This record gives sequence, C-alpha cells and structure tokens, in this order.
Amino acid sequence: MNLTISGHHLEVTPALRGYVIQKLDRVMRHFDQVVDVRVLLSVEKQKEKEGRQRAECNIHVKGSDLFAESAHQDLYAAVDDLVDKLDRQVVRHKDRVQDHQHSSVKRELLN
Repeated sequence: MNLTISGHHLEVTPALRGYVIQKLDRVMRHFDQVVDVRVLLSVEKQKEKEGRQRAECNIHVKGSDLFAESAHQDLYAAVDDLVDKLDRQVVRHKDRVQDHQHSSVKRELLN
C-alpha cells in the first residue's frame, strides 16, 4: 500500500502524520485490498469561511476509487470526520464486493 500525506498552505508535522496514519489503520482493518491512499491536508486562508481546516482523501481499492473530504475549525477533528466517512465507504464497498459471490439461480432450482 502506498501512503502519501501532503499539506497545502500547511507543514505536515510528524505528530500530524502519525495521527493520520493511526486513524487510517481503522480503515485498513476493515478492508485489506487497499492499493493507494492520498491524503491532502489544507488550511484555507479566507477568514469568512467557518470550516477553514480541510482534510481530503483518495483511496484506490481493488475495483474502485473512494473519495471523502471534511472541513472543520480544528484539523484533528476534520481528520476524525474524514476517517468516519471513509470507513463507511470502505465497509459499503466491501459488502458490495462480497454480495456478488452469491449462489446462482440454477443451483437453487436444481436442489
């Protein structure tokens, strides 16, 4: 798995990088076929915006691409919300992949 954490108008500190990695472990526990993860952390310079701290993530999994974004006044809260959204998407994707392996209609009719 490739993991890229970058910042826009923001320096990604080791503490922030460790926090993001720790939170993304929850997503990796639910689905192990993750190929590539790109996280973008940014601070918007406009003062009138309420949710100035943004976190975005693109996850490339086997068969699909997932995207989520979150904005909050605190960057750590934005990362928490982002991981919650990604976790729901990954679990839903995993359920869809597993539901395709149902038994065929012919086998059920023959039994």
